[in-house]
Amino acid sequence: MGNYMLTLNNLSSPKGAHRNIKRLGRGQGSGQGKQAGKGHKGQKARAGGGVRTGFEGGAMPLYMRLPKRGFSNAPFKTIYAEVNLAIVEAKFTTEEVTREALVEKGILKGINKRRPIKILGNGELSKSLTFVNIDKFSKSAEEMVSKAGGKIETKK
Repeated sequence: MGNYMLTLNNLSSPKGAHRNIKRLGRGQGSGQGKQAGKGHKGQKARAGGGVRTGFEGGAMPLYMRLPKRGFSNAPFKTIYAEVNLAIVEAKFTTEEVTREALVEKGILKGINKRRPIKILGNGELSKSLTFVNIDKFSKSAEEMVSKAGGKIETKK
């Protein structure tokens, strides 16, 4: 941009920000004319042509030939919002460590605001803080909190 003032008459995109779109089927001079990059006839050359994922030309597809067994609980697993003690140490002084406080200080963002919270023992804790309604603690985190003279409370 240089070191001049930006005004409406000299606005421009940064270099490389805009590439021309590939205009298919616009005459033979364009290099993409006639069949427009689709080759000769056939199913893939047609409008709306092509086959779905896993289709094997009418033969019994692999995903149907293989036996199905078992069950995965993955869709139902609990995902925790993980918070390291180092961050708690840095952001909190005396007040209680609650979900609201963690959100307010910007430690929990986005989807993590709604997830259950787990405190991990990464870092040192020197202040005696009270943790209220936190779902889970790692063993090392729990030890550190009690060593620093903190409390873990669950109010239901």
